[in-house]
Amino acid sequence: MTGQSAGATRLGGDGFGGALRRLRAAQKPPARSAPAYSRFVNRRIGRYLAAWAYTARLTPNAVTAISAVWTFAAILLLVLFPPSWLLGVVVAVLLLVGYAFDSADGQLSRLLGTSSPAGEWLDHMVDATKVSTMPLALAVGFYRFQVVPVPWLLVPIGFAIVSAVLFFGMILTEQLRRRTRGAVPLAEDAPGRPSWLRAIAVLPMDYGVLCLSFVTLGAVPVFVTLYTLIAAATTAFLILAAAKWFRELRSWTPARPEKKGDLR
Repeated sequence: MTGQSAGATRLGGDGFGGALRRLRAAQKPPARSAPAYSRFVNRRIGRYLAAWAYTARLTPNAVTAISAVWTFAAILLLVLFPPSWLLGVVVAVLLLVGYAFDSADGQLSRLLGTSSPAGEWLDHMVDATKVSTMPLALAVGFYRFQVVPVPWLLVPIGFAIVSAVLFFGMILTEQLRRRTRGAVPLAEDAPGRPSWLRAIAVLPMDYGVLCLSFVTLGAVPVFVTLYTLIAAATTAFLILAAAKWFRELRSWTPARPEKKGDLR
């Protein structure tokens, strides 16, 4: 997520165990709306990967790059090979490992105290690319190998649009929140206690669940059904979230006058 700064502390004798203990103490409270896999599984795996990256003396930016390699390797496979059980398992594993490293870069950054705008920008750029290219790669692969009726290809194409809009909306809303006078707390300022009910309710929008769904790629009708349900649930979530964000925006007071388009 970020590069290592000159003031970062990396204790050579810390070791994996020491890094893991420090990571537990440096954990950022999860958002109340975080879905179950991302919250209870991926963050924990990411913590171990961050501890490994710490002992390997990697920078957060390097961890982001590792995440991108795993993720985009999976996306490329969707275009190159026809659907099969083997392909589905390989793609799912690659995506899940990439997702875990995506969590690890931020945790490593907090451990080193090296957060920076450049690192956050890099992380968001990789995320923005993957949420759009994954469904498009799926559509291209299914079209190449003619495994579904052509009209169904509108589902992943539409999902690419929904994913891009949702990602942009989340980032933009969070930036606009920073311009308020405390009228609305930032996501990281209002973590709340873990809620299994809330975490399970938003599982269809969990990126980890989307990754796991590729395990069924060998049974195309099953995969198509799961993927369509996930796409529909994400679309519904976007509609509800966009309405909520707009209502909040109308009630917020900017922290200071800004020129149009200025989000600094």
